[in-house]
Amino acid sequence: MSVDGVLFDIDDTLVDTRGAFTSALARTARHYLPHLGPERHHEVVAAWRRDAGDHYAAYTRGEATYRGQRMARANELHAAFGGPVLDDTGYDAWDALFEEGFSSSWRALDDAEKAVRALLDAGVAVGALSNAGTAYQAAKLARTGFGDTVPMLVGIDTLGFGKPRPEVFLEACRRLGSEASRTAYVGDELEVDAVAAVRAGLLGVWVDRPGSRRRPLADEAVDAATAAGVVVIGSLAELPSVLGL
Repeated sequence: MSVDGVLFDIDDTLVDTRGAFTSALARTARHYLPHLGPERHHEVVAAWRRDAGDHYAAYTRGEATYRGQRMARANELHAAFGGPVLDDTGYDAWDALFEEGFSSSWRALDDAEKAVRALLDAGVAVGALSNAGTAYQAAKLARTGFGDTVPMLVGIDTLGFGKPRPEVFLEACRRLGSEASRTAYVGDELEVDAVAAVRAGLLGVWVDRPGSRRRPLADEAVDAATAAGVVVIGSLAELPSVLGL
């Protein structure tokens, strides 16, 4: 299973975005949902990550703006937990509070730096492909210590749409300088990351960390993915050996 290149998802693959969401949403909940005790903040985080209205997916398809999807999600969250309706001005204040807590909490996941270093030491080309804005994600990589090791190659603004479209994987391979068939894509979402990568001709690697799934998955979905060629690991610590390094 030797490869020449590895492309990484960023959020909850290299960076603890779940933890950053927890910090950011605790701040907004204290201000906008004061009737919720801290013991219920985990419910707010779970609802945000689940994104029942699929607003972020619409953004990745080029059907919504970044601001539009995030404002819709904020109002959906408030509707679920008894918060006020946010108009444009109200959302600006909400987003400023959220973003301060979010960006100040970006941290690399414990298994990420060592895995990236092992790939680089083995002569494997490394880069990032993400369903978020290029500049925003480049700043996230720099803040979390990957600015000099994992270049941000393709974001949602590169082609105007994102994963699971095969074009974004192929464009990232082109920029990485690696053939799709000799490139692995590593991400935390089964369908959008690993399965989509396989469909684009890459090796799809799903990092299924305990307790980190955004949405529940049926065993049948996991079985079908592995039958289609998806490689499942529980930590990035397993990645070098899985790739035969």
